[in-house]
Amino acid sequence: MEDPRKSAMNFFSDQELCYADILPPSQVLPRIEVAVLNFLRILTSPAPAISGLPLICRNSSNGRVNQGISTEVPLIFLSRSLCNRSLMRSTATKAFIRVWKVMEMCYKILAQEKRVTQRELFYKLICDSPDYFSSQLETNRTIQDVVALLRCSRYSLGIMASSRGLVAGRLLLQEPNQEEVDCSVCGSSGHAISGDLNLLDQLIMKTDARYIIVVEKHAIFQRLAEDRFFNQIPSILITAKGYPDIATRFLLHRMSRVFHDLPILALVDWNPAGLAILCTFKYGSFGMGLEAYRYACNVKWLGLRGDDIELILEESLVPLKPKDLQIAKSLMSSDILQEEYKEELAQMVQRGQRAEIEALYCNGYDFLVKFIAKKIVQASYI
Repeated sequence: MEDPRKSAMNFFSDQELCYADILPPSQVLPRIEVAVLNFLRILTSPAPAISGLPLICRNSSNGRVNQGISTEVPLIFLSRSLCNRSLMRSTATKAFIRVWKVMEMCYKILAQEKRVTQRELFYKLICDSPDYFSSQLETNRTIQDVVALLRCSRYSLGIMASSRGLVAGRLLLQEPNQEEVDCSVCGSSGHAISGDLNLLDQLIMKTDARYIIVVEKHAIFQRLAEDRFFNQIPSILITAKGYPDIATRFLLHRMSRVFHDLPILALVDWNPAGLAILCTFKYGSFGMGLEAYRYACNVKWLGLRGDDIELILEESLVPLKPKDLQIAKSLMSSDILQEEYKEELAQMVQRGQRAEIEALYCNGYDFLVKFIAKKIVQASYI
């Protein structure tokens, strides 16, 4: 299958796009060395200065969207517009130093031919540099800064994805030199998705399913797996237990390419956050713009949608929170969101209410399976 990056490059022939390369350590280590040498060269020049760090901007204003003319769905890319981490700005001093600290740590990891999770990296950093790292969020943002500086993927930096994801249903998985795993006999807990993207990329996958179903919530995933829904509607179930982690997105993207004839359907709460989760699987995110296209795939919205609210008791609907309205505003301003999705979002805001998938249980615990099966048979998804 054609690399979507190449298609997008043709589409944006008048612009220079930026993306994160997947590189071996033998190429990443020199990139780090060049960054250090450039910094020292300017520092020791006849007119010494502390150079800033030119990072690719990771915001929507720097985003470019391929609207699906040359690929199946829109893809998010970034242009080569730069922002600067500077030691000379008091508000950016710590962020500037954090980039060097993470690069140093990545250099050591790669030189030792090891890999670490983002969580492991965070604890190592707070041990070595407690004055600069106080939260996982700071570490995650700094990793993205290093990706934006060196223009190589986080996996190329020796950082594995911390996976929360699970998969169940009519799927056989086989790692190199390992026994085959049948995901239909893993019980309600499903099969844990590895955070090792290289391993996920080498998986041999087989299925006789007709659908792939992305489930927002862990509890709903467990209910469907326990009820063996995948035997009633031949399917693969996958969840990231909320906002999608990279490993789950990577595996879903791989399945979309290996099983390219299978529709991918999303079951999410009827609220702005549920739609945001669906859109992250479908389009990627500007925050990960350098790598976003590698994890996107054509996900359809199965439910919950506005038409399904009549199946739910009024007492089960919950008022929208200020954070919901914030997410809705952000989504409505997006160039990507298709018209049907905007209409659903406008309906949520107009009603001022949200509905969770569990609210369907007012019709009985077995109703959820019937609900999904009926929507799939009727092809009621957008």
